[in-house]
Amino acid sequence: MDVYEAVASRQAMRAFTDRHVPDEVLERVLLAAAWAPSASNLQPWHLYVLTGEPLATLKNRAGERVASGDPWDEPEYEQYPPVLESPYRERRSAFGEQRYGALGIPREDLEARQRAAAANWDCFGAPVALFCYIDRDMGRPQWSDVGMYLQTVMLLLRAEGLHSCAQMAWAKYRKTVAEVLSPPDELILFCGMSVGFEDITARSPRTGRAPLSETVTYVR
Repeated sequence: MDVYEAVASRQAMRAFTDRHVPDEVLERVLLAAAWAPSASNLQPWHLYVLTGEPLATLKNRAGERVASGDPWDEPEYEQYPPVLESPYRERRSAFGEQRYGALGIPREDLEARQRAAAANWDCFGAPVALFCYIDRDMGRPQWSDVGMYLQTVMLLLRAEGLHSCAQMAWAKYRKTVAEVLSPPDELILFCGMSVGFEDITARSPRTGRAPLSETVTYVR
């Protein structure tokens, strides 16, 4: 798979099989991803790889919180601006319509939407989860570095025939994640990432993209 194929086929996969992902594949991906760019080579990412019984424990604990209606943990960073202006508001709305429309869930059925969202904390059935932390003293450029690192990981996973889904949703249950991972206090959980083989029996439509005329300006 060349780079263009990896980019074109990458999507936020929300349906995985339980097929085992070999440790050597994960090791190969993470060794290569270490070459992702970062300002002054700070490499500000801290990655935890969770599989097997520890992942099952985390899924169970998160599931118990969902079932009990336990409120989300207080945020350590804002996932979105308090007010999304156009065109971002419309793009987010379109994503929600496509995501839940594919599941046959109407806009007004908030309970069904919440049940679908709860699949986040089962990692959509994936057998591997990555959790990416960043030092709380880092600034916005280092958060950008982490994003480039995670994109590198996701593209390398595609080269291995794997899919992924980056999930900021895990930050809402960061205390439960910390119970299993015991990260140092100086780290903030940015996101989780489900990793595995696609469940081809599930419908997984790709989200559209804005035309280049909305996002790119040529100066010639």
